[in-house]
Amino acid sequence: MSWIEEARKRVAIEAVKHVKDGFIVGLGSGNTAAYAIKELGRRIHEEKWKILGVPTSHQALRLAVRSGIPITTLEEHPQLDLTIDGADQIDKELNLIKGMGGALTREKVVASATKQLIIVADEKKLVEKLGKNQPLPIEVLPFALPTVMLKIEEMGGKPILREGRGKVGPVVTDNGNFIIDADFGLIDSPKELNLELKSIPGVIETGLFIEMADIVYVGKPEGVDKLKRE
Repeated sequence: MSWIEEARKRVAIEAVKHVKDGFIVGLGSGNTAAYAIKELGRRIHEEKWKILGVPTSHQALRLAVRSGIPITTLEEHPQLDLTIDGADQIDKELNLIKGMGGALTREKVVASATKQLIIVADEKKLVEKLGKNQPLPIEVLPFALPTVMLKIEEMGGKPILREGRGKVGPVVTDNGNFIIDADFGLIDSPKELNLELKSIPGVIETGLFIEMADIVYVGKPEGVDKLKRE
């Protein structure tokens, strides 16, 4: 196993230490979040915890069920105690880019419903500024795709419709929408960019998670760093 996989396992273990018996937990998507789901399932089995999980994608749902985590919904629990999720990029203020796994909208809804958002990642995800060699995922209503792409170009972005692998045509999210990967270069004002994109009719959600993460566990070749938002 590479040091990155070992680091992902370590940060997942640290994040799950925040979970207590009786918690309602948001379950993120992606490789690092998957380790947290497996670790949470192990703790539930060994310690007989009464925990419920709200998955952010079909991938997270299937893994949670296989890991023995009872599932609930936001309908039943509109406020969560804790959410553990991954990230594609993290800046110095703990703002994030998420969505390369295609679950950005549900991830942001769950993150907004939680009392504490804990992010788990390896140190390669840390950047001085968001957008460095990283496109910004944007979930878009299919009907609005041409208009949204034109608006993004007018804003100075370079939009590309995300295509599926192993299938013909675009990636379709769990919500039935398309994803644009837009290159804006280094993002000087992520909060303003997020607001500008969200004002475009047809944009469902962006992968900019601004002032949402409370704690970030960063896995390194040796050890784990804990970062907290001030």
